[in-house]
Amino acid sequence: MTGQRSAEAPAEDPPGPEDPPSDALSLLAELHGVATSYQPSADRTVTASAAALTRALAALGIDTSTPDTVAAALAARERELGERLLPPTAVCWSGTEPEALAALPVGTRLHIETEQGETRDDPGQLPPGVHRLTATAPDGRTATSHLVVAPPRLPTSAGRSYGLLVQLYSLLSRRSWGMGDLGDLTELAAWAGRALGAGFVQVNPLHAAVPGAPTDPSPYRPSSRRFPDPVHLRIEDVPEFAYVEDRERVRALLERAGRLREAVLEKGELIDRDAVWEAKREALELVREVPLGPGRRASYADFLAREGRALEDHATWCALAEVHGSDWSRWPAGLRDPRSPETARARRELMDRVDFHCRLAWLADGQLTAAQRVAREAGMPVGIVHDLAVGVHPGGADAWAQQEYFAAGMSVGAPPDAFNARGQDWGLPPWRPDRLAESGYEPYRRLLRALFRYAGALRIDHVMGLFRLWWVPQGHPPTEGTYVRYDAEAMLAILVLEASRAGAVVIGEDLGTVEPGVRETLRSRGVLGTSVLWFERDWDGDGRPLPPDSWRSDCLATATTHDLPPTAARLTGDHVELRDGLGLLPRPLEQERAEAAADTGEWLELLSRLGLLRGTHGGHCTSEEEAEIQAVHRFLLSTPARMVGVWLPDGVGDRRPQNLPGTWDQYPNWRLPIADADGRAVTLEELAASPRVRALVEVLRGDAGRRF
Repeated sequence: MTGQRSAEAPAEDPPGPEDPPSDALSLLAELHGVATSYQPSADRTVTASAAALTRALAALGIDTSTPDTVAAALAARERELGERLLPPTAVCWSGTEPEALAALPVGTRLHIETEQGETRDDPGQLPPGVHRLTATAPDGRTATSHLVVAPPRLPTSAGRSYGLLVQLYSLLSRRSWGMGDLGDLTELAAWAGRALGAGFVQVNPLHAAVPGAPTDPSPYRPSSRRFPDPVHLRIEDVPEFAYVEDRERVRALLERAGRLREAVLEKGELIDRDAVWEAKREALELVREVPLGPGRRASYADFLAREGRALEDHATWCALAEVHGSDWSRWPAGLRDPRSPETARARRELMDRVDFHCRLAWLADGQLTAAQRVAREAGMPVGIVHDLAVGVHPGGADAWAQQEYFAAGMSVGAPPDAFNARGQDWGLPPWRPDRLAESGYEPYRRLLRALFRYAGALRIDHVMGLFRLWWVPQGHPPTEGTYVRYDAEAMLAILVLEASRAGAVVIGEDLGTVEPGVRETLRSRGVLGTSVLWFERDWDGDGRPLPPDSWRSDCLATATTHDLPPTAARLTGDHVELRDGLGLLPRPLEQERAEAAADTGEWLELLSRLGLLRGTHGGHCTSEEEAEIQAVHRFLLSTPARMVGVWLPDGVGDRRPQNLPGTWDQYPNWRLPIADADGRAVTLEELAASPRVRALVEVLRGDAGRRF
C-alpha cells in the first residue's frame, strides 16, 4: 500500500529488499513498534531492509512512499506521542499505580467508569476488569483510555499433576464416526481421572476449520478461534438426535458412521475428516428438525444473547461460505464487508442457514462444557487443557468479521535462523497492535473468555507472539519480513485477568528461539512454560543433557509433542529413517543416524546413571523399548516441573508423528489414528485395557515415592 504522490514530486522506485533504511524511516518504524533489526543468534544482528519497514508501516496505515511522506509521518507521530495524555490502553497490576497515571501533569482530574458499573475519581483499589478512564489536564486537554486492572500474577496451582497429551481426532473409540470426538474426550477424561489419577488431558486446538475440498486438516490454521468446530460433536449425545422421526435415515447414517470407523480401525485407512463431517452434517440437519424443549430453547436463547454479534458474524460467514466458497476475498464485493447493506440483506435471506450454524456452535459449546465438568468430577485438579492457535486462516470467518483488527497484506512467520535459512511463512494474518490497543483488546478479551468457559487450562501456541511477531509481506519471501512489537504488558494483563476469573492455568509454548527476558516476564506473571526432554541441554556449557535438578519448576515437562517424533521413534532412530524416505534430510543418512544415536545415547547414559532404567514394573514384563520409555518418564518425574505430560501414543509404542514439519502432501499430517509399534490403529477401549499403558501409568502415579 502506497500513498498518492504529488504532481510535482518525481516518482521514485520503491526500496529494494537489500536497501538500508534511512535514519528517519528507522526512527518512524521504532516509534510504531516495527523492529529495525533482529538477532538470529546471540552473536549476529541483521538490519531490516527499508522495504521491510515500508511494507510493515503500510500495513499499519502509515504512508512512507517518499522521503517527504516519511518526514511528515515522523513529525506527526512525535507530535502525537509528545501531546498524548494517556495511551489507548493502560495497565494497572492490582496494588500498584499505573505508570501512565504517574506521568500525568500535576492537577489532572480523573474519572473512572468501572466494568462493574461504578463511577470513581480515585484509581486506588479498583476491582479487576477493563475500565474506562478519562483524564482532564489543567490546561484543558482531555483523553480517554481503557484501564486494565489485573491480579499481579496467576495463582499457583496446588501441588503437581501429570496428564495425557493427545490429538483428539486421532483418538477413536468404538463409538466414533471415523475420528475422535467430544464423547471420546469425555470418556478419556473420566477414565484418566478416576482410574489413573491423572490431573489433566491436553488436546489440540478444537477451533472451527475452513471448509474446503479437501479441508485443511491442520488444527493450527482455523477459520475461527472463537468458536469450536462441530465436526467434533458426538452426534448420539445431542438430546434431539433420539427424537429424529426418520429412523430409516438414522439407521443408514449409523451404518455409514460404522464404515468410516472401520475404515480407520480395521482397514488401516487415514482419517477422512471431510467424509466424517459430511455424515455428521446430514445427521445435524435432521436433528435441527426436532423442536427444542422449553428448557433447551431457553438455553439456546441464553447462548445467542451471550455470544451476540460475534456469533452472528461467524454463522453468517458459514452460511455465505456455503453459497460463495470459503475464501471471503473472492466473494462479491458487497459481501466482503460484514457491515455492508449487501451482507445484511444476504443474512436475512440466509437466516435459516445462519440459525443452523448458530445451533452447531451451541451444541459444541455444550459438549465441551460437559467434558470439563466430567473431568473435574473425576477428580482432575485441572481438567481439559485446550490449545489456542497462534492465528487464523486469511479467508476464514474471524479474518472476515474482524478485518479492522488484522494487518492487510501481511502474514505471520519466522525469520531465517540456524534451523531454516529461508525463514517461515505460516499464512496467518497478524493482529494490528494499534487497533487492539484502541479497542481495549476487545477481540482478544472475548476470545480468551470464550475459551476459558470450558478450559481448566489453556496452552498458548507460540506464546512469544504476545511480545512480537515476524510480519511477512504477502507475495514476498520470509527473509523480507521484520518483527512488529505488541504491548506485551497489556496482552499479559488481559490474559492474567481472564484466566484468574476462570480459575484456570496458562501454559505458554515457548520452544525454540526466545527473545531475552520473555521467559522471565511470563514466569513473573504465573504463566508456565514448556520443556521437552530432548531439548533440555546445557547450551551455555558443554551441551550435555540437563540433569533433573537443573530444570525449571514453572513448566509443563514432556518427552515429545505433536510436531516431534514419538518417544519410541526417537529411541530407535525410526524418525531419521522416516525423514530420509521423504527426502528431508539435510545431510547424508549415515551422518544423521550417527548424530541421532549419539544424542539418544547421551540421554540413556544419564538415565542409567540415575538408576531410572529398570526391566519390569507392576508385574508387566517390559521390552527394552518399554523400559526406556518408562525411564524417560521417571526422569520427568524427578524434575521439579509442576506439570508432567505424557504423549498418549507413547503408551502403546506409536512410531509416527502426528505432524511432520516441512511436509504437505508427502506425509499424512493430522490424519493418523493412534497406533501401536506395528502401525495398527488402537482404540480408546484398547488403550484403557493395555498392560503397557498401565505399566507406564504406574510409573507416573508415584514410582520411587514421588506421588502426585
